Amino acid sequence: MPTQPSREERPKQPGAATGATNPVGEPGQASGVETMSIAGALNAALRDALAADPRVVVFGEDVGPLGGVFRVTDKLSAEFGADRVWDAPLAESGIVGTAIGMAMSGMRPVVEMQFDAFSYPALEQVFSHLAKMRNRTRGRVELPLVIRIPYGGGIGGVEHHSDSSEAYWAHTPGLTVVTPSNAQDAYHLMRGAIDSDDPVIVFEPKRRYWAKCEVDRAEAAAPMNRARVLVEGTDATLLAYGPTVDVALEAAQLGAEEELSLEVIDLRTLSPFDDETVSESVRKTSRAAVIHEAQQFGGYGAEVAARVTERNFYYLDAPILRVTGFDVPYPAPKLEEYFLPTAERVLAAMDRWEW
Repeated sequence: MPTQPSREERPKQPGAATGATNPVGEPGQASGVETMSIAGALNAALRDALAADPRVVVFGEDVGPLGGVFRVTDKLSAEFGADRVWDAPLAESGIVGTAIGMAMSGMRPVVEMQFDAFSYPALEQVFSHLAKMRNRTRGRVELPLVIRIPYGGGIGGVEHHSDSSEAYWAHTPGLTVVTPSNAQDAYHLMRGAIDSDDPVIVFEPKRRYWAKCEVDRAEAAAPMNRARVLVEGTDATLLAYGPTVDVALEAAQLGAEEELSLEVIDLRTLSPFDDETVSESVRKTSRAAVIHEAQQFGGYGAEVAARVTERNFYYLDAPILRVTGFDVPYPAPKLEEYFLPTAERVLAAMDRWEW
């Protein structure tokens, strides 16, 4: 198995990021601070990885000339050629199975499942082979493979286009599962995922693709497995990730108007879970709520609530709350606003506590 060189050691390939254009029209460059959308940051991360390492390839449904449904792979096929970025048949199991074979042979494939629910035909490949191969071979076979998955609702998508199935993946040992909520994290989490010698699942919140912020591509990235405190507070901790981070931030703003001090944590990585950062916050505030779009029963928030309770029981003044989607199939577009968690629902849930 080839040894993975550092970013500095990797040979530069034709089509480096300098002077390129990302999907939202800002100039791309290898370093410096730029304003990017999440889609643009992911595009820049893929471009930089392709330029830095000839073993990196990108393929999946419509990722080639079209540039992806959400234009995350915009212009990459034209820049790097059809042997580095190409369209795969509409066969998710075949896409992942092929990528597993390529990773076992020394390549570093990045594949896209066009929507969250479209990934289900590939789950047997993921659960039975991708997640288990390194353990099955006692560490002799590495699988440096990234699966990109647009997920969540909020864009008026119909059934099969708005699922949040992150709990399935995070439940599976052998997989690292990350989800950015902003462009800075989108860039660095994707670069870290491609650099990893183990499989990484990148859940991309599709309703946040066009949200912009400053991105420093040269900045030393925060470790992939660490959560980040976005707002400090003293009365309760809000735990969110991906599309619900903005919900938590809005809830903190509304809470401040009522003299309620809410700490907001962006989990960033769903597996492995950052117990240290979360426990430190909960021991300070003594209360917590976890927010996600997926249905509540058996959802990711149940695991978070259990972990936080087990580790911090004697510090808690109230039970951990879950503010989530409802236990029904994802609704039609005209009804999704009633399904998705809101800041108002977060604050209303806190009324259950005795302060």
